[in-house]
Amino acid sequence: MRRDLDTGGLTALLDRPGVRLAFAALDEPGAETRLIGGCVRDALLGIAAADIDLATTLLPEAVLARARAAGLKAVPTGIEHGTITLITGDGPIEVTTLREDVETDGRHAVVRFGSDFAKDAERRDFTVNALSVDQAGQLHDTVGGLDDLKNGRVRFIGDPATRIREDALRILRFFRFQARFGSGAPDPEAVAACVAARDSLSRLSRERIRDEFLKLLMAPGGPALVDTLSVTGLLLRITGGVGELGRLERAARAGLQPVMRLAALAVGARHDADRLRDRLRLSNQEHGRLIAYADVLAALHGRATIDEAAARSLAAEHGLTPLTETLEILAGEPRPHLTDGAPQALQALGGEGGPPSFPLAGADLVAAGIPPGPAIGRSLAAARRLWLERGCPSGEEERAALLEHALDQAHTRE
Repeated sequence: MRRDLDTGGLTALLDRPGVRLAFAALDEPGAETRLIGGCVRDALLGIAAADIDLATTLLPEAVLARARAAGLKAVPTGIEHGTITLITGDGPIEVTTLREDVETDGRHAVVRFGSDFAKDAERRDFTVNALSVDQAGQLHDTVGGLDDLKNGRVRFIGDPATRIREDALRILRFFRFQARFGSGAPDPEAVAACVAARDSLSRLSRERIRDEFLKLLMAPGGPALVDTLSVTGLLLRITGGVGELGRLERAARAGLQPVMRLAALAVGARHDADRLRDRLRLSNQEHGRLIAYADVLAALHGRATIDEAAARSLAAEHGLTPLTETLEILAGEPRPHLTDGAPQALQALGGEGGPPSFPLAGADLVAAGIPPGPAIGRSLAAARRLWLERGCPSGEEERAALLEHALDQAHTRE
């Protein structure tokens, strides 16, 4: 499907105050500076670019000097690779001196500085990421990226296998960019090269894989491309397990966040959450959300229906958000079936500020004459089980009945 591009987006990009300041600072006779990469691609698609990148023929030391002379803060964030970050009023702008690769080991490249924009374009990953725009607004395309962008094609620049050998993360980046910008089936030559290079994924840090994979899960075409990863065996290399593609699609339709899409795809029990934590170097918070999802799945297993009382009990036991997100992921599966009152009960809990709280504490039993000790904990646990079974009732009458039950349990054990 051929798409129309937004040339007005380029004008808006060039008119950004920070961009104008950067161009003015780096304007030097005999030198050339251009907007390049993702910001140009996004502007043509009518998307406000989050990251602004400039490429220049100026050497890094000259970029630093000219920026500071113009009153801009310049930070040598990657000066060994030619990158200087300019701090402007509307955000940072990365300026990188044109480069040519000398050698690469699949993770790190040895580069030398150059002055040829066409050669710089050839060392980039995909054609749609190699477009550039000069200060006068002229669009430059030496690798066919403009036509690919119009037609929803994501292609490697040059030989796909060579591009992947330079950086194995491009395997995941290909699928992510296809999921975000592509239409139709992915480029078969690129897919074949990614599959052939699958062993190179083991050389990447787990953090880099995690970041790219979570971005892929959030892309508009993410589920379809994860299906391709599954069919080709690449998904197993990434997650160490199989995927629940139907659940991923429902998580995407519900607009759930990346970690819950990962849960939907790859978690069926607690051990899956532990495996993903280790393989993708997840944070403790992310791992905790996967565990919470696994626990709700376990609590729902074998349930034919969930009525209003069960919905309240499950929310009290596992939290309202984990429960509602898990139910969104399971929506449409044969079990469990939600009765008419269950969704309304969950919605009401959200309006009330969260799930119900158990109305008793150890101090209540002590005040009623039960001496401190193990009997307190056992009696409270018994009362809480009864409270959950009854659908977490509230009110003084219900609280009194629970206290009586707890006292009976304590006296029975004496």
